[in-house]
Amino acid sequence: MSYSRNCQGLSRRNCLQLGLGSLFGGGLVNALRGQGLAARQGATRPSTATNCILIWMDGGPTHFETFDPKPDAPAEIRGEFNSIATSVPGVHFSEHMTKLAASLDRWALIRSIRHNQGNHGAGNHYMMTGSPPRIPVSCGAFVSFHPSMGAVASHELGRNNGLPNYFSLPRMSRSGGPNFLGAKHAPFVVPGNPDKPDFQVRDVALPRELTSGQFQHRSELRSALDRLKRINHKAAGDPVNGLDEYFQQGMDLVTSPEAQRAFDISSESDKVRESYVRDEFGQQCLLARRLVEAGVPFVTVYDGGWDHHANLFGTCRSRLPSWDQTVNTLLSDLEDRGMLETTLVIALGEFGRTPKISTLAGQTKPGRDHWSNAMSVLIAGGKTPGGTVIGATDRKGYSAVQHVLSPENFVSTVYSKLGIDPDKVLYTPEGRPVHLVSNPKPIHDLM
Repeated sequence: MSYSRNCQGLSRRNCLQLGLGSLFGGGLVNALRGQGLAARQGATRPSTATNCILIWMDGGPTHFETFDPKPDAPAEIRGEFNSIATSVPGVHFSEHMTKLAASLDRWALIRSIRHNQGNHGAGNHYMMTGSPPRIPVSCGAFVSFHPSMGAVASHELGRNNGLPNYFSLPRMSRSGGPNFLGAKHAPFVVPGNPDKPDFQVRDVALPRELTSGQFQHRSELRSALDRLKRINHKAAGDPVNGLDEYFQQGMDLVTSPEAQRAFDISSESDKVRESYVRDEFGQQCLLARRLVEAGVPFVTVYDGGWDHHANLFGTCRSRLPSWDQTVNTLLSDLEDRGMLETTLVIALGEFGRTPKISTLAGQTKPGRDHWSNAMSVLIAGGKTPGGTVIGATDRKGYSAVQHVLSPENFVSTVYSKLGIDPDKVLYTPEGRPVHLVSNPKPIHDLM
């Protein structure tokens, strides 16, 4: 079964248009002034994490059938699944989340984020950036009014180790682009299924017909061409500079032994690969662990197909047990390797689902609609206190009512854990100041 599309039926081709705006216009003097101010301001705060793996559950995962069941609600709200006790007294999960339920005393959960963006395009943007869309956008929109968390992490934490600083597997989320931060901080997308025997990652090896000498010669030829007159300062917004950054990333990947090792998922034992589950999502999570292990600051695992307007219970019944095992294995594996202390792991989507179950016209199996008043977020690692459950929804799951939080609070928490000041001001190439987060208040119980 493919989980790559939501109710809008959009595919990854749309992503190519993201993150390339805001590169033109404005005065050079203002831009230079802006960059100077940014440099003077750029203090970072102490971090509890150096890396982040974001599991993006695209479509809006149901909180009722996962992390926030309502066993005492009427049947039309409660749904078909039972609830089970977790390792945290008084906290229950869906019956199909057995492994994460048993280990919740080592992880944390947020149950009280809510916002007012109830369609995919707007909700994705808000949760990916901490910034609500500037204008109303359609449900199927791919918009980038603000840099994503991954792009900001790449910009602020970037390392020169031969690997891109921001990856997205196997595609980029709607609002996962860099906006004004530029092409260098766009995610390196690794398409394909790592569970397939013929899985290969583009741009990490020389073509067979090209010798290393020929490769070096072509690189030198290109360098000579690059000496043609051009405006090299980033404030000028020359799009050729963005292409240069892409080219350099490709050069680094081809010549980097770290890249070769990181992508060689076949070097993992059968036992490890099976523990992650031998499917596309499971092996992407394993690859994400290998990339973080190689020093990549931010990896998004795009997990589509959570837009359950119909056949909610049948799909979740078959999908949740393996998803639960994969995520629990990822967390446990990082912990066993001594990496969870410095690796933040988050699982979320753009919103939750409606309390009332409904059956769409033309459908025979019920589902739930979009619902931004309540959602659940799993968070672990980066010294996040285990067994912490933040906030609560009402007894019928309609709305977050205790310790109500915003996407801004959530994104500020991610930045703070990574040592990035959420109140920092960045400057566009035109010299315009942009706050990372308008309300830079993190969730202190998770720090």
